[in-house]
Amino acid sequence: MADYGHDVQFGFFLDPTIGNPARTLEVAQILDDLNFDLIGIQDHPYNARHFDALALSAVILGQTRQIRVFPDVANLPLRPPAMLAKQAATLDQLSGGRFELGLGAGAFQDAIRAMGGPVRTPGEAIGALREAIAIIRAYWSGETVREVGGYYQVPGARPGPVPAHDMKLWLGVAGPRALRLTGELGDGWVPSMSYVAPAQAILSNAIIDEAARAAGRDPSAIRRIYNIGGDVAPIVESGLSDQDQQIVGPITHWVDILTRLVTDGSYNACSALYAAAARAARAMGFEKIQTFILEEEPGTSLKASGWEFESTSDGGSWDTPTRQARRVVNPTGPKQKWSKDLNPPIGDTPWVVRG
Repeated sequence: MADYGHDVQFGFFLDPTIGNPARTLEVAQILDDLNFDLIGIQDHPYNARHFDALALSAVILGQTRQIRVFPDVANLPLRPPAMLAKQAATLDQLSGGRFELGLGAGAFQDAIRAMGGPVRTPGEAIGALREAIAIIRAYWSGETVREVGGYYQVPGARPGPVPAHDMKLWLGVAGPRALRLTGELGDGWVPSMSYVAPAQAILSNAIIDEAARAAGRDPSAIRRIYNIGGDVAPIVESGLSDQDQQIVGPITHWVDILTRLVTDGSYNACSALYAAAARAARAMGFEKIQTFILEEEPGTSLKASGWEFESTSDGGSWDTPTRQARRVVNPTGPKQKWSKDLNPPIGDTPWVVRG
């Protein structure tokens, strides 16, 4: 099992759906108050029901104090790299260094074409991503950018501002060539369990590590971010196999599987993956979850890592209206009892761990 030497961190995959912006911002503020590490926001500009990811990030950063935000991941074909570099650096400066940049080569080609974006073959997408990384890094250096390639031409851009901190580029990619590019040039890898099951993540991590060594890099320089989706359900339905692409089961099952993904050799695909807890269906209260995990520390137990989870119900299904409340015990603060009938402080998340 690879040990990349990073502590476990947790974040939240915030739903950018339009319709209730006040609630979206309220959830972000709650996450900030609960000391979450990160908020990830998917970037699908062609989705008419989504807020723009970067605009939403800006508002969230302006209304929070400490939580970091990143696009999970930015759609490169619809966001020219020099402009994306400026936007990211601006957000980082205005937030005091709380923005990171997740970047993807672009999927859903028909939707990209419909918005006027370029349609690329997989090989072309990797070439464009390589050029974009060079342009963004050059822009962040503060020196005049002169990058003229086959996909992007920036013959003399004067950059500014530069990021407030050493901002990272986390790549949301899956294919072998893209994984090798991540090992060569990326600062992080952002897969989703729905596309990359734990067994495949093991193989993908190995490709990244091999490419990093071939480029003279330490694989530990590349953070691993895993987006995990699923449902809270009364019985275990998914998550026990390393081929499963979601977790479905009771809260205790979620805690067990997330712990194994972080610490158990049988789930080493995720042992170095950056983790984050995410979203529940609003209509059913706390039924659905989407979560992601960031970096492991060997031997860490989610229950023992700082937060302990307890819940109360009538013994029936967690998705029934008879569920009364849940309690989260913070060892450094007072106990809080939260009722479903009140405004749940975690918003869309059925539970949360903070390491």
